[in-house]
Amino acid sequence: MGAAVSAARPSLARRRNWLELRKPLGLPEVLGLGAAVWVVFFGVWQIAVSVGWAPPLLLPAPWAVVVALDRLVVEEGFLVDVAVSIYRILASFAAAAAVAVPLGILMGSFRSAEAFFNPLVSAWRYLPAPSFVPLLLMWFGTGDLQKLALLFIGVLWFLITLIMDRTKAVRQELIDTAVTLGATRRQTLWTVIVPAVMPDIVVAMRQMLAVSWTYLVIAEIITSTTGIGAMMMRAKRFVHTDEIMAGILVIGILGLVADYLFRLAHDFLFPYLEETRA
Repeated sequence: MGAAVSAARPSLARRRNWLELRKPLGLPEVLGLGAAVWVVFFGVWQIAVSVGWAPPLLLPAPWAVVVALDRLVVEEGFLVDVAVSIYRILASFAAAAAVAVPLGILMGSFRSAEAFFNPLVSAWRYLPAPSFVPLLLMWFGTGDLQKLALLFIGVLWFLITLIMDRTKAVRQELIDTAVTLGATRRQTLWTVIVPAVMPDIVVAMRQMLAVSWTYLVIAEIITSTTGIGAMMMRAKRFVHTDEIMAGILVIGILGLVADYLFRLAHDFLFPYLEETRA
């Protein structure tokens, strides 16, 4: 009896550890819980189809979506559309980061730069990027440049603000110490501020990459013949809901992979942060 009670206590303790505030979990727990949420998601989806909460034409079963995805890849060259979309995301995001990172650091480091640029950045941040589609079509036509410009505008202003705020959050005592030791403004910027804020910049880029993916379909449904969004619009014309949902599924998977790669890059570039947390 006593042995059974003692065996049950560690199991109960493990279950309680899952609910402790900011308690780190082991890899098996992380993988198990991550898989469980998808099992629940697809299970609820399958149940909704099985009990007839929505007609199959509007809500196909999960397996029907997988079959449609296989058909798109094997018969309709969907991998080319995926590659085109990935190129558009990477090219536009790289251009936005090339502008936002130095400008955000500059605005977060110097009050004069913030006072000059912030009114413009703040105003553009509240303008919805899709509202520029008519202008972009007139300026750049229906080619790739119009789509890249829309994705660039959709990310740039928010990324600048995030980087500026994170740069301003660098501890003042680090800057004061460098100045006290005789560092010039340039030395303080490059040897103190930039190294201190770079981990947060990678986090901000990871967050904004998700926003870039949300604008992808908007960029590709307008006068486009290639890309995931273009495939989804073709499927809409023929009411192929399973293909539309396959496109949504692929975007979600690509976003998940991109997010994971950013996490790996963050851990690789800044391993000392993991040591600090431990």
